[in-house]
Amino acid sequence: MAYGWVPEGVDITVPDASRVYDYALGGVHNFAVDRDFWHRAEAAFPEAGLVARTNRAFLGRAVRWLAEAGVRQFLDIGSGIPTLGNVHEVAQEANPAARVMYVDIDPIAVQQSRSLLADNPYARVIEGDLRDPETILYHPDVLQLLDFAEPVAVLTVAVLHFVPDSADPAGIMKRLGDAMVSGSYLVVSHLGPEVTPAGRELQERARKLYERTPTPVVIRDAAEVTELIGSDFEIVPPGVVGAADWHPDPDEADDPPQPTALVAVARKR
Repeated sequence: MAYGWVPEGVDITVPDASRVYDYALGGVHNFAVDRDFWHRAEAAFPEAGLVARTNRAFLGRAVRWLAEAGVRQFLDIGSGIPTLGNVHEVAQEANPAARVMYVDIDPIAVQQSRSLLADNPYARVIEGDLRDPETILYHPDVLQLLDFAEPVAVLTVAVLHFVPDSADPAGIMKRLGDAMVSGSYLVVSHLGPEVTPAGRELQERARKLYERTPTPVVIRDAAEVTELIGSDFEIVPPGVVGAADWHPDPDEADDPPQPTALVAVARKR
């Protein structure tokens, strides 16, 4: 079957992390292979859907918190396929002049974002890879939209767990941080370990499924996430916590904890 919205060269015969996440959040820009993979992952690890939704809710709260704190520039790396509560929508609700640059490695995510942002002068998207931060930081579109002489919030939400230790994720984050002035922020979310033996066994089954895809998953604990953020940043309260525990909205205060999705917001010293 031909899909008019699929960029040339995209392989729709293997699951893609961006499209799988899109399906998990109720999106429509995915294929049978992505849906089948998600169903198998959810069967192996029933908490997977809750992790995805809790992570997305955290992103919205973090962006709103930053915008209300006066942050006017956002660089969202690994932004994925647009869905409800996109960064520019949340940020520009608080400040209509907030500037948002999206970056994703997936051509479908970039194409769909470009279509969504066609009439928005303060938001753009480029294709880029977190593992090569300089090509993002010095991309002409990024330099035109964002001013790195002023504070910027760099978002790495649900993406670092796809970066293996061999790619030096701490070094990547350090290179990003070096480009940011004091008063800038990092926003991080990362898959963390389940807290019970039974939960860890189920999580390991899902992790092994991802080993069969182009984007295997690395699970890191709170101490490792803190190391990725680095000493140039001060983690703001409540620290590295489960996604549901980071400044929950009043209607979310009674939601079950979700320690598997570790999150943090950190300010450049």
